[in-house]
Amino acid sequence: MTAVERYYIRFSCGGVGILCSFPQISRNMHQGNQTTISEFILLGLSKHAEQQKVVLVLFLGMYVVTMVENGLIILAISLDSYLHTPMYLFLANLSFADMSSISTSVPKMLMNIHTKSQSISYESCITQMYFSIVFVIIDNFLLGVMAYDRFVAICHPLNYTTIMQPRICALLTVIPWVLSNVVALTHTLLLIQLIFCDSNILPHFFCDLAPLLKLTCSDTMVNELVLFVIGLSVITFPFALILFSYIHIVSAVLRISTTEGKWKAISTCGSHLTVVLLFYGTIVGVYFFPSSTHPDDRDKIGAILFTVVTPMLNPFIYSLRNKDMKGALRKLINRKKFLPSMPWAS
Repeated sequence: MTAVERYYIRFSCGGVGILCSFPQISRNMHQGNQTTISEFILLGLSKHAEQQKVVLVLFLGMYVVTMVENGLIILAISLDSYLHTPMYLFLANLSFADMSSISTSVPKMLMNIHTKSQSISYESCITQMYFSIVFVIIDNFLLGVMAYDRFVAICHPLNYTTIMQPRICALLTVIPWVLSNVVALTHTLLLIQLIFCDSNILPHFFCDLAPLLKLTCSDTMVNELVLFVIGLSVITFPFALILFSYIHIVSAVLRISTTEGKWKAISTCGSHLTVVLLFYGTIVGVYFFPSSTHPDDRDKIGAILFTVVTPMLNPFIYSLRNKDMKGALRKLINRKKFLPSMPWAS
């Protein structure tokens, strides 16, 4: 292709939402003088066949464990009336968000490894990116909401039912879902206006926003500015709420005279605090400490921690450290064992 032809294609593909490509990209759709990408190529986590098998087994196991763990938590909360409280309402939403988060990326990656195909359609890629943004942000906001719930429970126990009334709880549950979809929609609408001219190869295991922005040949200044401003906001506001809540919680705990009372207060928020440390520790470890010379590796590590590892560990942390949750899960398991022996169940 000559320089003139290359320039002509680049110029003629300037329409909003039209993505450009050149002949080296497979499965193009030619419409007159325009060339539009119909798919992206996901390189995954490894190029070696032996390692691909290990990745397949490892991530399949993590996916199954995550879905079973979080599913059991949602089921236990739904069936146990004792857990029909604001804290466990938020926990059920967190579990659902974790199940959805891992489901946006891992099944497609496993299917690609199994079929030995690395392609994903343009529409599927954009959809995957949208929902990956939604569920990571929901996790972040829900951790802030859960911290506020613990603050009210420990610092204002007598007014807890008045403050955390059903209407307020519903509002605190809906707001994270609305805000996360608004943020994801903003990034998506900005992304689909960009032109991809030189490559459709993503050095990632799913369609994430940052790698997609690196592929485009359009000016991404607006996208990066919005990403920085919104990203900083969705991290800062929940973290500030968590920090505010735990400062007051610690202050309230220190005023308790008995050791038993202090441990009881701490135990009510121990699981949540552990999950918070895991979530924000991941952010600090991946994005603030010096990384390797390959920034793509940092993006992959961050994505694995947020979309796979954290959703798998969250229910384990809550079931291990929370006696009410352990009791509900034990009753659920015993109920499953008991049902087959009942005459009406056969």
